[in-house]
Amino acid sequence: MNIQMKKGLLEFCVLATLRTSDSYGYQIIKDTSSVIELSDSTLYPILKRLEKQGAIESYSVEHNGRLRKYYHITEAGLVDIQEFLDDWQQVINVYDYIKGV
Repeated sequence: MNIQMKKGLLEFCVLATLRTSDSYGYQIIKDTSSVIELSDSTLYPILKRLEKQGAIESYSVEHNGRLRKYYHITEAGLVDIQEFLDDWQQVINVYDYIKGV
């Protein structure tokens, strides 16, 4: 997949994963692996950016004697997903145009 297109989709894949339940980095990577490749070095800047934008929040939970950082989607993050889905028809139109339909 084209790197620019992939970059645009990764944030929404992360948000969609968190829509189901709160999660932590490694689990997010596992959960998204069936649809898109995501590495630690890509995920954590995305999480930081989404948190700065207010789309997600984080909190820590002790796990095996260590703190594990969990992420939770906010109402703003849910709105972001809906806006992405609402815009999807435009993407389909561009795809059809490129394909020659």
